[in-house]
Amino acid sequence: MAPKGDTSDCRRPARAAAVVAAIGTALSLSACSLAPHYEKPATPKVDHFVEAGGWMPARPADAASRGLWWRTFDEPTLDDLEQRLSTSNPDLQAAVARLGQARAVLLNSRSQEFPTLDADASAARERSSANAPLASLLGHKASTYNDFVGDVSFAWEVDLFGRLRNATAAARAEAQASAADLSAVELSLRAELATDYFALRGADATTRLLQDAVRDYDRAYTVTDNRYKQGIAAATDVEQADTLRQDARAQLAAVRLQRAQLAHAIAVLIGEPPSSFSIAPGPLAGAPPAFDPGVPSTLLERRPDVASAERAVAAANSEIGVARAAWFPVFSLSGAAGYESTVASTWLNAPSRFWSIGPSGSLPLLDAGARVAGDRQARAVYDEAVANYRQATLVAYQEVEDSLVALRRDAEERAADEAAAVSAGQSAYHADKRYAAGVADYLEVSTTHTAALQAEVAALSARVAEFRAAIALVRATGGGWTNGADAERQGHLPTATYASRGDSTPSTH
Repeated sequence: MAPKGDTSDCRRPARAAAVVAAIGTALSLSACSLAPHYEKPATPKVDHFVEAGGWMPARPADAASRGLWWRTFDEPTLDDLEQRLSTSNPDLQAAVARLGQARAVLLNSRSQEFPTLDADASAARERSSANAPLASLLGHKASTYNDFVGDVSFAWEVDLFGRLRNATAAARAEAQASAADLSAVELSLRAELATDYFALRGADATTRLLQDAVRDYDRAYTVTDNRYKQGIAAATDVEQADTLRQDARAQLAAVRLQRAQLAHAIAVLIGEPPSSFSIAPGPLAGAPPAFDPGVPSTLLERRPDVASAERAVAAANSEIGVARAAWFPVFSLSGAAGYESTVASTWLNAPSRFWSIGPSGSLPLLDAGARVAGDRQARAVYDEAVANYRQATLVAYQEVEDSLVALRRDAEERAADEAAAVSAGQSAYHADKRYAAGVADYLEVSTTHTAALQAEVAALSARVAEFRAAIALVRATGGGWTNGADAERQGHLPTATYASRGDSTPSTH
């Protein structure tokens, strides 16, 4: 029982209640934020794609998911190469590492919102100065003593004005932008690989065509040379026949060079040295599947580069809140408790206990315009991010329109080239007959055969251009850009997904 008049026991609950009330007040005030309310910037309204018109070839692949879009081409070799790219491409691995860095920054930023707790212990042998302040109390005598200290301390910045929470929101948006950048890199690399693959198959087809042409021209040269030796043909006929076969050989060498360079590019994309990589020749089979571009309103949700630009705007918006908070005081709560003694044997005894607790605050009064500059910089960064986002949307629409018109015109070009190749082949056939009958000179033969060969090469090039345009449309519409659930169902890279539309948009109030 406390002695009469001793109110210390009564005051302890009151002090404890005051501390609890102070902490509660700090927590309630920490709900404040100085960042502007975030809204996604407005973009140009687009209702339809002009170049789509009513033209989209009807094929079963129209409704196919674009998560693993390259499989719609039905090319097992391409499927294998895309899988190897997933695990070995250095650029993709670097993008994954950048995402890991961004997530670590987010974790560090989030940790700043919580109290820190540290444990310390030290043992020191000290000698005081005889002329130190307050040394007169000891008769200006030096003293030597031990100092054993062990304590636990904590510190907590009370986020009254949302500085820390806005910094975390900015880091979260930047991490999500990094995830979108990863998907953009992956989509670009996969599209580049598919484009190089079909260009290589086009080179294979052109190589076979030119090899056949060289054999035919060699036979024609032999026949013409024999006719010349027999006095039936002129020397110019032999020279023209030789010109045809040498031109075909030159074209064949150029195509083989192109094929080798494409194989080297594919090797680098899948993370292998070109010297140890090879890919067997194969046909350029079938036609590219049709990919429905969808409606313009969904384009901005599918494109990872657009998503990254939008997340950059959100991060810049939160940074404005951080800059605004610099104008207000920073309050923190700190404390420590432990044991201190000059003798090791009494270090952990009750009389050696000590503790301290209390709030602190700071407010810069004169900084020569540093806070004004920080606020202006944050607003300028936000304005830049908004402009970049709007530019990204415009580029996205442009790329879709370009791909659509390329698909249409490439299809028209291929049809015309194939028709021209048929006509040129017939012309060359009849020229051969006329020459054999002696009613045409070899100039007509060489001219028609050159035209026929070039028409066939052009038809193959147009087919490759169709594949290139189809891949460009997939890339332009964000093919492979999936949410987390789609990624799990399709076996897609989980690190390449963009976890938005949930916790992505920071709460600013």
